[in-house]
Amino acid sequence: MTNKHYDICVIGAGPAGLMAAGIAAQNGASVVLIEKNKQPGKKLLLTGKGRCNITRDEQDLSEFTTAFGKNGKFLYPALKVFSIEDTINFFASLSLETKTERGQRVFPISDKATDVLKVLQAFLRKNRVEVLRESPVVKLTKNGQTVEKVNLVSGTIKADKYIIATGGVSYPETGSRGDGFRWAKHLGHTVVHPYPALMSIITKEDWVKDLQGLSLKNVSISIYQNNRKQDERFGEALFTHEGMSGPIILDMSKNIAQLLKQGTVELKIDLKPALDYPKLDLRLQRDFKTKSNKMMKNCLDDLLPQKLIPVIGNLSGIEPDKKANSVTKEERKTLLHLLKELTVTVIATSGFNKAVITTGGVSLKEIDPRTMKSKLIDNLYFAGEIIDLDGPTGGYNLQLCWSTGYLAAKSAASA
Repeated sequence: MTNKHYDICVIGAGPAGLMAAGIAAQNGASVVLIEKNKQPGKKLLLTGKGRCNITRDEQDLSEFTTAFGKNGKFLYPALKVFSIEDTINFFASLSLETKTERGQRVFPISDKATDVLKVLQAFLRKNRVEVLRESPVVKLTKNGQTVEKVNLVSGTIKADKYIIATGGVSYPETGSRGDGFRWAKHLGHTVVHPYPALMSIITKEDWVKDLQGLSLKNVSISIYQNNRKQDERFGEALFTHEGMSGPIILDMSKNIAQLLKQGTVELKIDLKPALDYPKLDLRLQRDFKTKSNKMMKNCLDDLLPQKLIPVIGNLSGIEPDKKANSVTKEERKTLLHLLKELTVTVIATSGFNKAVITTGGVSLKEIDPRTMKSKLIDNLYFAGEIIDLDGPTGGYNLQLCWSTGYLAAKSAASA
């Protein structure tokens, strides 16, 4: 291994690195892919709860990039070179067929992230990429405005071009420990302070344990701090043993984490967003009237999931065996309030240990979006989560990896 020389050296065998290595080799470059883990693609296997949400079927690129916030336009050139349609066609060319589910989320037909990794590894083999497993990088050596070599425990690797695709700091057991950020800083790059994103929350209320595993569909959740609404999302959420997760929570978690630094954060869950207070009140009155001789606990079946009924009943203070025709107006109003504003208090987020992605990273001001090349180091490129760009859940962040990995590879191979 000592002093071997390649056209391109890719560091990090996550989604961006796998794509970059394969595409660079396909374009005629001799490529080495360095991975610290025994198994490449460790984090890829966790995506989409093991199903791998490959991308989002969004044809409007402006709409897609807007989801990444104010920096989203940085991604536009990469998407123009390797679009969502290109991604789906690329995997189809590797004999991996996909399907589009609710919310425009694209998955492999097999529902197995392992199949995505298998076809990518086969792609690397076909294009003769040399993969060095269990090879942690000690440091990158710089000579003037270029990277001269990569120092490994067992020797050095030299290349004409280098692509860093080491991800962020989230899910550290997959190998994401911020190594790339340290190297980027050493090479003179600015790293926007990383913090976790797309993570679950921990709540103060004990009753969430009784709802563990319950999925809420078509609900609206608002973030409040100091009685002021800070954010609101509609969609799906999930109760866990210690709080909440699911798409809405993951997408709001970055905001929640920032607000927690300033004080108490509350989430208000509207279980019936399609009905305003007056309409929902009429609905309750109608249900209670038609089920007047039934116990209150048996009158909410049409409104709530079975698992949620005893929790709402306990919080309302209404005796579960009380007949529907005996429920007072004040009790009904309390129940109404719970259905429209079921409140949980957030005490923490799950942090980097369970965050899906890292927000922050190598400053976009120091990367050319047309090539993914460093503006500071002549033979260095970046791809994937290491850059200061992140999107919501639902295939956005993997598409970021595919497109930037592809663009970095094409640029490096043709430069």
